[in-house]
Amino acid sequence: MYTPKPGAAPLPRMIAAQAVLETKMLLRNGEQLLLTVVIPTLLLVLFSTVDIVDTGAGEAVDFLAPGILALAVMSTAFTGQAIATGFERRYGVLKRLASSPLPRWGLMTAKTLSVLVTEVLQVILLTAIAFALGWSPQGSPVAVLLLLILGTAAFSGLGLLMAGTLKAEATLAAANLVFLLLLVGGGVIVPLDKFPSGAQDVLGLLPISALSDGLRDVLQHGAGMPWGDLGILAVWAVAGLAAAGKFFRWE
Repeated sequence: MYTPKPGAAPLPRMIAAQAVLETKMLLRNGEQLLLTVVIPTLLLVLFSTVDIVDTGAGEAVDFLAPGILALAVMSTAFTGQAIATGFERRYGVLKRLASSPLPRWGLMTAKTLSVLVTEVLQVILLTAIAFALGWSPQGSPVAVLLLLILGTAAFSGLGLLMAGTLKAEATLAAANLVFLLLLVGGGVIVPLDKFPSGAQDVLGLLPISALSDGLRDVLQHGAGMPWGDLGILAVWAVAGLAAAGKFFRWE
């Protein structure tokens, strides 16, 4: 009788539309671009061209590129998502979206798709820069893909947990602090073997260390499937997503 027929759009279309919106907002945010694009790019170029940190035998870029890829995943899936979601929660955006026809799990799915799209763009950009700097990657693309997916899941869970339990200002401070601490102590730029042996055992269990070491084993040393690092990331992913699902507060 009515044209067009009133009613909610199909669920896949709603999720896709929200994912496009989330991606556009992310790419238009100057602070987020600084975290996701500018800082990883500058670190890759700087430490690959200037002999500041002892990265061991071989070209510095071969050591640094996998770690910078891990940093890019963390900056988008954890730091950027935590800050953006925290302020959306503060301003009531999440509460309003939760009352829309899009279910809450659909909103989180859209946010995850936005993160994945951004990470694809990051990987393409950083890989092109690394190749220009003389990077010679090895190993299995399947292993790299599994590491990136589990790393994204782990950091997404932790980011949503932080955004859904802390105040927006506390999330902003904590997310940036964690980013800086893991940048220094997560094996991204400084090899873990430069730390005391006791600290190495603890730092090696962090998701950023597992992701950067796993990518480095595959891409720099041509290792097979890094099951140990994948296992650590899987534990963080399950724990983080489960905790976020249980404790996340929408208002």
